[in-house]
Formats: sequence, structure tokens, C-alpha cells
Amino acid sequence: MQMKTITLNPIGFVRSTRKKVEDDNWDSEQSYVELDSLQFSSEALAGLSDFSHVEILFHMDKVDPSKVEMAARHPRNNKDWPSVGIFAQRGKNRPNQIGATVCRVLKVEGVALYLEGLDAVNGSPVLDIKPWVAEFAPRGSVFQPKWISELMLKYWQS
Repeated sequence: MQMKTITLNPIGFVRSTRKKVEDDNWDSEQSYVELDSLQFSSEALAGLSDFSHVEILFHMDKVDPSKVEMAARHPRNNKDWPSVGIFAQRGKNRPNQIGATVCRVLKVEGVALYLEGLDAVNGSPVLDIKPWVAEFAPRGSVFQPKWISELMLKYWQS
């Protein structure tokens, strides 16, 4: 079966103090999503401040396309961690370069949504914003391998 091409238009852009593609220390950054005011008014964000968190889907357009992984690799090239498929990790060098992060809502101001914990660099195109709803959280017990917990130790540190 031949895959169809999908075309997406950004709904806005990330405005962040992080200018370069780097791992770790994301909580030290300040960021917000600025909706495209030609497409949206402040009404598009109405009611979002009633939620503690949102999920931001964004395009990691600053990632070097030549570094995109299609198979297995050691996360962050760390040989102490197992070689796992690109879909068994959340690395930035992934096909389609789509990022997804659950962030705390700080405030809504006009067409700007201020967030805590957005791991996207300044200028990244935003594809969608969804309120985080408890009923969409995982059902049942959650587990993960030890290496991902080790990898994430400094991810959010500020």
C-alpha cells in the first residue's frame, strides 16, 4: 500500500528562551505558544485556563534531517543503554519530527498560551493544542525500562 502525503499547517509557533536544539534542563526555559492571529482569535483558547495541563504537538523543524533515525540505536549514543528502535524512545531525531509534551498551563493572554515544561525550541511550529484530560491518562499500571528513567534524570532540571 502506498502512503498518502499529509500536509499540516501550523496553528502557531513556540516562543521560548531556548534557541538551540539541546537535551536536558527544560524547566529552566520560559515559553509560550503564540497562535497565528490570521487564523485564530483569543476565542480559540477560551476555557483552556480551566485546565491544569495541555498537550502540545509540535514539529521539531530545527533537527538536522540527516540525523533522523529510522531503525534502532542506543539512546543518546550511550552504549550503557540498550539499542532500541526509534519508536521505543522519545528522541528528537525521529521520522516526521513530531514532538508531543504535556505542559502545565500558567496563563492565557490573548492568543498566547503560557506554559511550564514545554521542550520545544523558539520558533518551532505548533500543530495542535489539546487539554490534558485525566480520563485519557493511561489506565492500569504503568511501567518502563530503567534506562529511560536514567536518561530523564536531568531532562526537566533547571
